[in-house]
Amino acid sequence: MFADRAKIIIRSGKGGDGHVSFRRELYVPNGGPDGGDGGRGGDIIFEIDEGLNTLADYRHKRKFKAQDGEEGGKRRCHGKSGEDLILKVPAGTIIKEAQTQKVIADMSGENTRQVILKGGRGGAGNQHFATSTMQVPKYAQPGQPAQELEVLLELKVIADVGLVGFPNVGKSTLLSRVTNARPKIANYHFTTLNPNLGVVDLEGGDGFVMADIPGLIEGASQGVGLGHEFLRHIERTKVMIHMVDAASTEGRDPVADIYAINRELEAYNEEIARRPQVIAANKIDALVLEEGGEDPVERLRKEFEPQGIPVYAVSAVSGQGLRELLYGVKERLDQLDPMPILFEPEYFPGEELFQENLPYTVTRSLEDEHVFVVEGPRIEKMLGYTNLDSEKGFVFFQKFLKDTGILKELEEAGIQEGDTVRMYGLAFDYFR
Repeated sequence: MFADRAKIIIRSGKGGDGHVSFRRELYVPNGGPDGGDGGRGGDIIFEIDEGLNTLADYRHKRKFKAQDGEEGGKRRCHGKSGEDLILKVPAGTIIKEAQTQKVIADMSGENTRQVILKGGRGGAGNQHFATSTMQVPKYAQPGQPAQELEVLLELKVIADVGLVGFPNVGKSTLLSRVTNARPKIANYHFTTLNPNLGVVDLEGGDGFVMADIPGLIEGASQGVGLGHEFLRHIERTKVMIHMVDAASTEGRDPVADIYAINRELEAYNEEIARRPQVIAANKIDALVLEEGGEDPVERLRKEFEPQGIPVYAVSAVSGQGLRELLYGVKERLDQLDPMPILFEPEYFPGEELFQENLPYTVTRSLEDEHVFVVEGPRIEKMLGYTNLDSEKGFVFFQKFLKDTGILKELEEAGIQEGDTVRMYGLAFDYFR
């Protein structure tokens, strides 16, 4: 079966611990602290691989872990950083948080590479904690913990135009005739089990990408058959071509088929059902009109063209009417926003770290009354996942101090301008 969904557990690397050691050399009997910093933990990175078109690589392996950072060493040696883990996915993959189903990232368009989980920052060695009153610090900062998350990967085909219709109405035949795609074609239900994409090239204009969405059945929106797996791929398409068997070679009513498919689309996602549509009345080469009988193509036009849905009589086998159909679709596409349909992020891994009600303490140093120490697991997490060297990170740091009430507690503890605030390996002067 086509592998377009997978649920996996990803874990970034833990930061290496800072090291506690002291310089010990000949003629230097009482050397200062020289413990090195721990290495950074590896990130979890998702990257598009144009050679992939399924998520099969994630169906049999569930856990993926980046490398941990190494502990710092003596003589101020920095621990080796852990290697990032790069997970390759096909273009069009949506990464969701498994429990809430909120979108973390849409690996489409220009977003070809994204860091999903940051590795823990390495802990500071004891060399950073020496002061005029504490010259032999026996404490080093532990490395920041790893982040772990269960994510759902969903592949949603990237195409401008989606071909929908009941099984065996000729969608694969049409796609093979008008694009460079080469789908398997046979005369039985559910021939197509995975979407096929092809590029339609038009004379004197830009082409577009067309996807043959596997055949739908009634109840697909409730998951009957392979309904959800198929409907998922329609979510990006801007225009839909409803293909019906105008000749009723299997005894189906083409008008009833259109309404049945639209009901499934509306039940699955009302916004999709409102997108522009055209109808391709296929198999007119096999159409035999009885004397006095109604032309099924004209019947389709009377029913749907007043609703703004144009009907094109075509034969995917002979090619009759295909030019008019393709240029009609292109005209509709030209009226729409050329940007691809992307899914905006709704979930940001790491944010919850700062929302937890974790404890912290604000105390005045016993060795120096002008030094205030802020400690606690919440502070460690914030420092581990914030880049204070960047302007954005520093602004976030200031906001964190204010929103958590740390600044207020420092003022209540009697801090004055010019006093020093220490947070593990970080020290800064306080100014209002």
